[in-house]
Amino acid sequence: MITYPDPPDHLLQTLADFRFELRSFLQFSEGAALEAGLQPQQHQLLLQVAGAADGTPVTIAYAAHRLGLKHNSTVELVDRSEREDLIERTADRDDKRRAILRLTRKGRQVLQKLSGEHARELNEMAPRLVRALRRVHLHAHVVAEVL
Repeated sequence: MITYPDPPDHLLQTLADFRFELRSFLQFSEGAALEAGLQPQQHQLLLQVAGAADGTPVTIAYAAHRLGLKHNSTVELVDRSEREDLIERTADRDDKRRAILRLTRKGRQVLQKLSGEHARELNEMAPRLVRALRRVHLHAHVVAEVL
């Protein structure tokens, strides 16, 4: 069995700082979604549906992959979001077995509001996030060379 030396303390501190900055943003995001009347996963679903590349059919499978959820969990999330008039499902013209997801007008409005709030928060956090990411990159590169 190959053993590796413990990572240097400065790498651990750097990783901890980076994780803190990421978590701070995620906590902001979750709180903003709840304030807007959405569950955080609903916000993420709306974002993935709206943010898909042009020509990409947004299906349950696509959403599950992008959200890191199992198919059945994604179906439940889509069902709840559809009941709340945030998204709609339409039959795929090319493959009637699958549904294409689209935002409703209400879904677009909620997402637009949340996206503006997120852009403002990221603008404020960007210098700290970039600095933390640069430090992770630098320290991880040095450690990888040693190992």
